[in-house]
Amino acid sequence: MHLAPRTLRRVVAAATTALLATAVGCAPQPEDDAAAKPSGSTTGAACAKGKLATKTSGKLTIATDEPAYEPWFKDDKPANGKGFESAVAYAVAERLGYDKSAVVWQSVPFNKAFAPGEKTFDFDINQVSISAERKKAVDFSSGYYDVRQAVIALKDSKAAKATSIADLKGLKLGAQVGTTSLNYIEDVVKPTRQAAAYAKNDQAKSALKNGQVDAIVVDLPTAFYITAAEVTDAKIVGQFENQGGTPEQFGLVLDKGSALTSCVTGAVDALRKDGTLAKIEKQWLSDAVDAPVLK
Repeated sequence: MHLAPRTLRRVVAAATTALLATAVGCAPQPEDDAAAKPSGSTTGAACAKGKLATKTSGKLTIATDEPAYEPWFKDDKPANGKGFESAVAYAVAERLGYDKSAVVWQSVPFNKAFAPGEKTFDFDINQVSISAERKKAVDFSSGYYDVRQAVIALKDSKAAKATSIADLKGLKLGAQVGTTSLNYIEDVVKPTRQAAAYAKNDQAKSALKNGQVDAIVVDLPTAFYITAAEVTDAKIVGQFENQGGTPEQFGLVLDKGSALTSCVTGAVDALRKDGTLAKIEKQWLSDAVDAPVLK
């Protein structure tokens, strides 16, 4: 099922406008006409526009998973600049001095993006939540999006009537492996039945439709898209509060110790400060229909 872009943007939503909190850090300050010095950078020349030590000289290699889901990407084509993360990626690239023709896209599975080991990309953008555990293996930019996790169930199911975390404990829940969504099931819900872990969200959606699980957990914007355009007989049961008082944030993933980390962070901070990230969110994830909070 395909909705008109205008309709889809009304139903595909981010958590709330308050989720786009200001990230720590300051915008890059020009060192000279050809260079920008991001927050945390010790050498402005290292971040000179278009002169970064990238995997391929003169090019910026950006990775994401395949397929690339909406609303983060449009039509499974990361290179078209459409969808929230595609637009963010090109905005970061431009800030770093790389126009669209200098951006090369690469397909990298979600879990591999933040696994230990040298990366083949300059940065990865794929709804990867920043966490202390993941930081042991990779670097992250500052957060480019604040997000919450949500529960989806078929409208006529028992799970759809849940109004609290306690109501979820006896259910069979599922989520994509390696995600914060799965962590919320295991650490927040703590169900009495073992959670089902799937390699892809597509598999989790199929399990929900086929009755193999009672409900699945995904990030809130994805939940709105799934229920509006993919599994229309499902509903958003509710969303979880942020844990520990700090918002969960998606960050760009880089090699551990990458020379690009401070430059990329500076670019993200600048885009947040000048309102670019808010504009991109409004275009692709706006008009949020707030989901009830499960406590």
